[in-house]
Amino acid sequence: MKAIGKLIGPFKQVLTMQHIPLKGAIKDSELEIIEHAGIYFIDGKISAVGDFTGLKEALGGDEEIIELKGDFLALPGYIDCHTHIAFAGNRANDFAMRNAGSSYLEIAEAGGGIWSTVKHTRACNQEDLKKLTLKRANELLKQGITTVEVKSGYGLNVEEELKTLRAIKEANKSTFVDLISTCLAAHMHPKDHTGTAEDYLFEMGEMLFPKLKEENLTHRIDAFVEKSAFSAEQILPYYRKAKEMGFDLTVHADQFSTSGSQIAVELGALSADHLEASTENEITILAGSDVVAVALPAASLGIGCDFTPARRLLDAGASLAIATDWNPGSAPMGKLIESASILATMQKLSNAEVFAGITYRAAKALNLNDRGRLMEGHLADFVIYETDNYQNITYLQGGLQPKSVWKNGVEVIVNEN
Repeated sequence: MKAIGKLIGPFKQVLTMQHIPLKGAIKDSELEIIEHAGIYFIDGKISAVGDFTGLKEALGGDEEIIELKGDFLALPGYIDCHTHIAFAGNRANDFAMRNAGSSYLEIAEAGGGIWSTVKHTRACNQEDLKKLTLKRANELLKQGITTVEVKSGYGLNVEEELKTLRAIKEANKSTFVDLISTCLAAHMHPKDHTGTAEDYLFEMGEMLFPKLKEENLTHRIDAFVEKSAFSAEQILPYYRKAKEMGFDLTVHADQFSTSGSQIAVELGALSADHLEASTENEITILAGSDVVAVALPAASLGIGCDFTPARRLLDAGASLAIATDWNPGSAPMGKLIESASILATMQKLSNAEVFAGITYRAAKALNLNDRGRLMEGHLADFVIYETDNYQNITYLQGGLQPKSVWKNGVEVIVNEN
């Protein structure tokens, strides 16, 4: 059966995110904004973006026309390239203790921290974990996020990591969002592991990695390179094993101390995420590489630490993406536009830099080349707002919600409010 093309418009503005480089600072004047625009798509992919009247006149007669009345704008579906939404439990007490002055160690000794979430997630069966992941993924979809990276890392043994990644895989079958899974078995050295950290990493490489390949659970490996988790020396053999097996790499880097970004560059990782502790040395190294720097402003808010030096990274020539880091401990907010708008205020980012960071630069961090821009051949993933000016999205800091969200050419979310 022949697919029927669809034309939607006219939009007051369409931000295509085309013609902007993957690296470096961006001025708002560099944004391609098409006025009185239409988006024509067929079989889930964009065929043309341009003047609505011109596109309408060029149609052959069989196509569906969705004609909008009022002021609307469209931009690519957002991409959240760093989340931990596959978890069970709650760590509200961690947040309260941290704000009351307790240290990370004190919180952990009181039963909080990552290990608290590990215990809750292990106690959750695969079906329930799938439902929790699915619920959070659909909340992100309502925000206009059409692609979401999801990490494991609250299992911390072979069977529990497999359970988590299987839950993510099953959740992906039940949502319009594309869930991109990542194995974060190297989140911390689990308290119930009897060997050394090196022993644990070796076991994961030998016993878990082959299973990931066998079941096609993920093609991405992550690790927390930090004094409280794994040192650079400990993690290098683990990452090298992953790379030899054909996995893409990403790194939790420079959150509290430096060394992770150096590993990311050395091994050719897709991204280095966090970077709150990065100095000029790390900024220079990242800017001279193809590694995407991923800022996680909600984690800075949750912990009360410095923000990723986004302005200096961009000015040095780095590629910057922005993600929610939605997790139960340091970043429970799960709101992309809110946290990105706050980062923009604190780091003086242009709107162009913010939107690039949550669209095509975030796609680069996930090694996805078919989304993040509204252009011919890309997925028909886009978000529509009822407003006459794209600047209102960051100006209202999340107060302006999408009117509708389209995924693969299908309207999947309609907000009537």
